[in-house]
Amino acid sequence: MRQTHALFKFVVAISILFTFPASAENTDSLSDRRDAQSWLRKIQSAAQKLNYSGTFVYQQGNQMRTSRITHLLDGRNEIEKLEILDGKPREYIRNNEEVICYVPDAKTLLVEKRVTHDIFPAILSNNATELTEHYNVRKEESGRIAGHDCQAISLQPKDGLRYGYKLWAEKGSGLLLRAQTLNEKNEVVEQISFTQISIGNIERHRVKPSYTNTNGWKVESSTMSQVNLSGWSVKALPKGFKKIREVKRLVSDTTSLAGQGNQREVSQIVFSDGLAAISVFIEPESQSRTEGSIQQGATNIVGKRQGDFWLTIVGEVPSAAIRQVANSIEFKPK
Repeated sequence: MRQTHALFKFVVAISILFTFPASAENTDSLSDRRDAQSWLRKIQSAAQKLNYSGTFVYQQGNQMRTSRITHLLDGRNEIEKLEILDGKPREYIRNNEEVICYVPDAKTLLVEKRVTHDIFPAILSNNATELTEHYNVRKEESGRIAGHDCQAISLQPKDGLRYGYKLWAEKGSGLLLRAQTLNEKNEVVEQISFTQISIGNIERHRVKPSYTNTNGWKVESSTMSQVNLSGWSVKALPKGFKKIREVKRLVSDTTSLAGQGNQREVSQIVFSDGLAAISVFIEPESQSRTEGSIQQGATNIVGKRQGDFWLTIVGEVPSAAIRQVANSIEFKPK
């Protein structure tokens, strides 16, 4: 009897020994996931509510582009200045939803409404809880970006129809300082990172246009409007992608922005999972074009005819996802 009792105690002890670490591990894992989700919420909030100014580098393959962004929250107004520092000068001034692009070499002002809300560092447009339905979100290592201590967060896709991401947030404020897009081999296909950043105490004059005298400049206003495109549908969207906007606009055939060329009407449907976006551009088929696909960094593009229309499908998703979307688009006239 004593041997039986001793054996029972031994089995119980062994069971506790193996069960307790697993239980603690599960608790720690849940805590880590909640902590990672909290960081995503910080990243989302910081980009919209903080004042900051910095220079960042966007890298796509072997191409690099340097820009400077200054963001200011003035009461309820969100004001932002984006300066393109490489190549031909461009400057974008955003006041809430209105965007004015200054093109000094063509002496042109392009005025339009913002369509998407994914300009770095404000790349998150959904709540963290919904993102975790389609990404495994984990807290990773600490590091330093542009002289600031950062916390890394990884988002690993749960399917093959979206990329993975690794984000570095400044520990004090939560502002996103670096974002990497990763393919299925965990290779970086696109990266954007601040090289210098100041957070807080941004003076109002820093978001004003650099070009103060625009007398004689041409003003081109995008006649973008909300539109009902319910006749168009995508039957095979990747899970989690939802329609967020339907708009119609006039675009110019010219690439010189010199005011030459014809304008044509283009409709756009935007889908997003809160991190990546897919756009379907629809226009009457009136030109000779070649169907096909192309990849630029993390962006895949497909052009195809469908009935009397030309479709251009653009997305920050793998090529398999873009093909799936392109092949499932249907049009039913009202």
